[in-house]
Amino acid sequence: MNLDDAVRKVPDFPKPGILFYDITSIFTNPAAFKFVVDSMLAHYSGVDVDGVIAIESRGFLLGSCFAVSRGVPLVLARKKGKLPGKTVAMSYDLEYGSATLEIHEEDLALSRRWLIIDDLIATGGTLAAVAKMIEVRGGEVLGIFSIIGLPFLNYKNKIGKYKPKTLIDYDSESCKTE
Repeated sequence: MNLDDAVRKVPDFPKPGILFYDITSIFTNPAAFKFVVDSMLAHYSGVDVDGVIAIESRGFLLGSCFAVSRGVPLVLARKKGKLPGKTVAMSYDLEYGSATLEIHEEDLALSRRWLIIDDLIATGGTLAAVAKMIEVRGGEVLGIFSIIGLPFLNYKNKIGKYKPKTLIDYDSESCKTE
């Protein structure tokens, strides 16, 4: 399947000159969605994963598919202030600003082996923040999965040691509008 055909391209979002890759169109295309889930499951078929940490919000959809298929817990990484109770928090820089993610402290049980799932990898800051929360609590990051990667933003400098896997990579020229 040519997954690129299922990705909606939105010019000048979030600012002029940027071509935004909107993966929500994959979820409305059952064949494309199945392809993504099947590819994700196949890639990690031999990996002994104890749990999945999915990043708000599109990562929740992919992470839940993986967790149910593999029979492992799904943990949500949410924007600051969205989770009740005691949390572990980590701030990070985005390509357009900064943000903070939180995970319930009790969900990050020690000595767990985690797969982190998100929809798109840009600079890697979001994923690096989640990986750090896992490691601070004594866990291990077994891998990172995302549909889209923007390797020209050098995300491997931040998260390369976690073996990020993407299904589509776009270069800097394809991310610009005319």
